[in-house]
Amino acid sequence: MIRVLIVDDHPVVRRGLRQIIDQEEDMATAGEAGDGPSVAALAASCKPDVVVLDLSLPGMSGIEVLARLKVDHPGLPVLILSAQPADEMAVRALRAGASGYLNKEMAPEELVTAVRRVASGRKYVTEALGELLADSLRTASQPLPHTTLSDREYQVLLMIGSGKTVSEIAYEIGLSVKTASTYRTRILEKMSLRNNAELMHYVIRHALTPDL
Repeated sequence: MIRVLIVDDHPVVRRGLRQIIDQEEDMATAGEAGDGPSVAALAASCKPDVVVLDLSLPGMSGIEVLARLKVDHPGLPVLILSAQPADEMAVRALRAGASGYLNKEMAPEELVTAVRRVASGRKYVTEALGELLADSLRTASQPLPHTTLSDREYQVLLMIGSGKTVSEIAYEIGLSVKTASTYRTRILEKMSLRNNAELMHYVIRHALTPDL
């Protein structure tokens, strides 16, 4: 039996995922979490075989939760869910130790296939993500400015690119306004840009999409 821990901040999404998993004879929902900070402790108590993890969570980002799980439970497969198709964040997630990446609009059968595959110790990578990974390897010698950002900096970049203010960003990801402003300053320095307008133009030009 494959025991699955579901992590998503939307109760309706969790319910849908639970229904898909529990109707399979070889799968069962081991537990649920709606935010990042509680995941590591829950994983220790319910002992899942696979974690299905949303990238966009309150308190901690999905990438931060993934990093914590890889420290506390290094052998535990983590399947990432996102509202967005394969993009730069998907590449970052796989580099951080994720076993697979799925768009939330996937068919139920795809989720089941992905869970079984990562539970067996293999990776689940769609064709689109495979192409993106190949492109990232080809351009590794001359990385684009946004690829040099930390995961949190990249998250803030996408939020600025979507038109959010520093105050809105601070509230949504649980930071002080001062800390969020510091991230913005670091991003501008690392990317050699001058203001939010240039950041937004960069995000649009490179078709970077936030995980909403």
